[in-house]
Amino acid sequence: MKTRIELAKAGIITDEVRDVALREGMEPEKLAMEIAEGRAVIARNSGHGIIPLGIGRGLKTKINANIGTSRDRDSLDEEKKKLDVLAKYGADAVMDLSTGGKIKELRRMILREYPFCFGTVPIYEAAVKAVETLGMIKHMSADDMFSAVEEHAEEGVDFVTVHVGITRKAIERLKMEGRVLDVVSRGGSFLFEWMIFNGRENPFYEDYGRLLEIAKKYDLTLSLGDAMRPGCLEDATDRAQLEELLVLGELRDAALDAGVQVIIEGPGHVPLNQVELNIKLQKEICKGAPFYVLGPLVTDIGVGYDHIVGAIGGAVAGAAGADFLCYLTPSEHIRLPDIEDVKEGLIASKIAAHAADLAKGIPGAMDKDRKMARMRKALDWDGMIGMSFNPDKVSGYRAAVPPSEKNVCSMCGEFCAIKTVERALKGK
Repeated sequence: MKTRIELAKAGIITDEVRDVALREGMEPEKLAMEIAEGRAVIARNSGHGIIPLGIGRGLKTKINANIGTSRDRDSLDEEKKKLDVLAKYGADAVMDLSTGGKIKELRRMILREYPFCFGTVPIYEAAVKAVETLGMIKHMSADDMFSAVEEHAEEGVDFVTVHVGITRKAIERLKMEGRVLDVVSRGGSFLFEWMIFNGRENPFYEDYGRLLEIAKKYDLTLSLGDAMRPGCLEDATDRAQLEELLVLGELRDAALDAGVQVIIEGPGHVPLNQVELNIKLQKEICKGAPFYVLGPLVTDIGVGYDHIVGAIGGAVAGAAGADFLCYLTPSEHIRLPDIEDVKEGLIASKIAAHAADLAKGIPGAMDKDRKMARMRKALDWDGMIGMSFNPDKVSGYRAAVPPSEKNVCSMCGEFCAIKTVERALKGK
């Protein structure tokens, strides 16, 4: 069976491509060309019956939300409530980052019960299993790592993060340069430890062909992880980060040749004035491959408000060409997020993505803003509430301090600027 890339290269416009193109306001032929040239992907496992998700150039900026259990908090019921919130408020994709508890049960529940485009990081489960059965991560085998990827793909996962670009050369660069925070990627740190203790190359890099064979079998999208992403502003855009990015660019080319879709993951903690530079570097080095960014976080001291910090960076990154934003919650860096954290993180990222789409001129992006402006002009409060990202919150605000008149707000009341100007224009 041919993969999406192979079909697109052959000029075959599939029903799946037509469906995505219709929802995105793009010509199907244009989308197929972007897929053929590796600048867009349709993330959907051949065995997962979800609405296919388009990510890449010319498409709406997408949002991923992370959930997952840990040893300190393991509740499938709580994760299910988070997933219900993410469905209600419109996440495009969900990743399970579980590192403890009922990892398989949660993954299978999501695949069975939720319509999200779904991603995982298989090295997490492989590392947890190694600790539980062998005592330490370093005792994992390369086969354990690849088996985890294949298991997730076989079950129907749509995309997987694989930290392919952390190589022995990258580790030597890290040692030579020195960083404030060496490696903050969890999956990257697992491979870092394994490589140091075993004195071996990263198996995903060394046997990349094996990884591509698995991905091709299931038409699985590979998200090439940024193990060397900066964990603080002082480390941003350093040689270790760029060393990995150059490797990911080469691996992107190999994947495209093999008919495998890839997206590239990016930083991380980046000063605001370097965000656009990072996006343009990635797009140049990786030949326009879809770019998936965590934030970026534009300050290190926003603890408790990192959903806002990430939304600031995400809006700038998206406007510069990033295609896929990973949300951050208010509890980032502090704890496993609760249900309210998940909601606030998702909505902050959705606002950032929409702002980016407006800047990029994505077809249809301005439609809701135009409608909102006219609803404000008409003092249509029900319409404004319904058009908002979180109608429940907006209606709650309005009800908490009700206005003296139905068609104004309690801040301006009778001195509403819109009513004042309208009255003046009508000569009343």
